[in-house]
Amino acid sequence: MSALLDLDGVGVSIGRLALLEGISLTVERGQVLGLVGESGSGKSLTAMAAMGLLPLIGGRVTQGSVRFDGQDMAAMTEAQRRALRGGRIGFVTQNPMTALDPVQRIGEQVDVVSRLHLGLDRKAARARTLDLLTQLRIPEAAAVAEAWPHQLSGGMKQRIVIAMALAGDPDLIIADEPTTALDVTVQAQIIQILGNLVREKGVALLLITHDMGVVAQVCDRVAVLYAGRLAEEGPVRPLFAAPAHPYTAALIGCIPQDGMAKGSLTGIPGAVPSARAFPPGCRFHPRCARASDLCRSAPPPITPQGDGRVACHHPGAAR
Repeated sequence: MSALLDLDGVGVSIGRLALLEGISLTVERGQVLGLVGESGSGKSLTAMAAMGLLPLIGGRVTQGSVRFDGQDMAAMTEAQRRALRGGRIGFVTQNPMTALDPVQRIGEQVDVVSRLHLGLDRKAARARTLDLLTQLRIPEAAAVAEAWPHQLSGGMKQRIVIAMALAGDPDLIIADEPTTALDVTVQAQIIQILGNLVREKGVALLLITHDMGVVAQVCDRVAVLYAGRLAEEGPVRPLFAAPAHPYTAALIGCIPQDGMAKGSLTGIPGAVPSARAFPPGCRFHPRCARASDLCRSAPPPITPQGDGRVACHHPGAAR
C-alpha cells in the first residue's frame, strides 16, 4: 500500500533563500507521525509544502516531490489543491484564538466546510456539525453552535477548530502545534482527542510539535528536523530508548521526569541558526559537544538506522 502523504527529497525556497533541503517523509493511513524540532527548524514550512500553500508566502518547492494518495501535488491545478484542503486534508492551526472568524457564529463556521466539500444542504450540514461537536465531548452542542467565538474558552475553541478539520471527512489531518496556547490539562485532552480520531476513524495524522513528551504519548513514528534538514526519523519507542542523533538526544533530555533532582533538567545551548547563516557541514555542529572536523566540513548523508534513518557522521554517539 502506498503512503497517503509522501514527501520525497523536498526542498523549499522563498526568493533566493533555501529553507528546506532534502526532506523525505511518509504518513500512512491510521498512523501518527510526529514532526518535531525547535522553532525555526522547518516544521510549519514542511506542512505548508504538504498542503500546497507555499505560494501564499512567496515560497516554492525547488526539488523533490509532494504526493497525496499517489497524486503529484505540483501537477494539480490550484482548484484541485483547494478541493483537497478542507476536504481530504484537514488542518488544525496552532492558535485557536485567531483561527475562528469573530463575526460568525460557531455553527456557521463548521457548517460551511461540509457544505463546500461534501455538498450537504443547510439542514444536513448543521446535523453533521452537532454530531461532530458531540463526538468531541462538547456539552450542549446546539447552544455552542449558536455562540460567538469570544464566548468560548481556548480549549473549547480548539475543539471547534478540530471539528472544522473533521467536517470535510478528511483522510489526513495536519495539526500544527495544536496545544501551544492551552493550559496543561486542556493540552492533554486535545492530544487524547486527536489520538482517538486516528484509532477510531483510521485517519492519518501529521502532528507538528516541539514537545517530545507529546510525541511519546501519541505518535507511532517521529521525524526530527533541524535547520531545514532531517536529523533523524524512526519508530517512537526505539528512538526514545536509543536516539542516534545528538540533537534528538538533547530534545529528549529536555523532558521533565518524575524524581529528577533539582537543577538536573538541561537545555540545549545556543539557538537554531537563521536560514541566512546556515553553517557548513552538519548544521547542528556549533551546538554539538561531539562535533568533529568532518562534522564542520561535510553535510552528513541520511543512512539507515534500525527501522529508521539518521543524518549524523557519528550516529549513536549521543547514547
